[in-house]
Amino acid sequence: MPTLYHCPNSRSSRVVAQLMLIGKLDAVEVVPVSVERFDGTGRRDPRNPHPEGKVPYLVTDEGQGVRESAAIMMYLDELYGQPLSPKIGAPDRGRYLSWMTYAGGVLDPVLVAAFSGLDHPAINGAYRGLAEVCTALETALAEGDFLLGDTLCLADILLASPFQWAPHLMPDSAVIKAWVERVSAAQDGQAIAAYEAETTAQLSALEDA
Repeated sequence: MPTLYHCPNSRSSRVVAQLMLIGKLDAVEVVPVSVERFDGTGRRDPRNPHPEGKVPYLVTDEGQGVRESAAIMMYLDELYGQPLSPKIGAPDRGRYLSWMTYAGGVLDPVLVAAFSGLDHPAINGAYRGLAEVCTALETALAEGDFLLGDTLCLADILLASPFQWAPHLMPDSAVIKAWVERVSAAQDGQAIAAYEAETTAQLSALEDA
C-alpha cells in the first residue's frame, strides 16, 4: 500500500482529511514524522525520505516518491477512482486543475508573504496579494457553494485548509468565510482532531524511545 509521511497539524493534515472523507485512510500506511517548524520547534526526522524533510510525502506501491500537497492529493484521488474531482476529459477538469495548481503557485506564496509582513514589488508582481486572492475566490464562489459549483471537490479541501489553520489570514469576505465553513462542515472535524491527537501521541512515544 502507499505510504504517507505525516506530521500532525501540518500541511499533510489535509491529505489525512481527504483520505478520511473518502474512507481510504486504512488503505494507506501513515508514518508519523517530525518536521522543523517556522517557530524553531521540531526537527528534521531521519525516518522521513522527503529530500528536504518536509511533509506531506508519499511513496507509491512502486517505490516512487511523490511530493507537494496538490500532487499527492491528485494522485490519491485518481488511485481511488476520482471521488473528489471531475473525471479526465470532463468539462470542469481544466478549472479543477487550475485551482489545484493555484494553491501552491499563488495562494501559499501570498499567505506566507502576508504572514511574514513581506511587501516587495517582485512578490506583488509575481503572485499579487490577498486582495487578488479574495477576488479570485469570490468570483468562483459566485457560481455555487464550492469552487466548481454545488459539489465539494479536492480543490476546496486544498485551498480552504490554510484558512482553517490560520483564520486570521482569511480575507474579510463573508463569501469566503461561508465557503470555508461549508468545507469544514463536509469533513468530520472531531474524527480528524482525534486522529491528530492519537498520531501526536504516537510520535511522542517514538521520539522518547
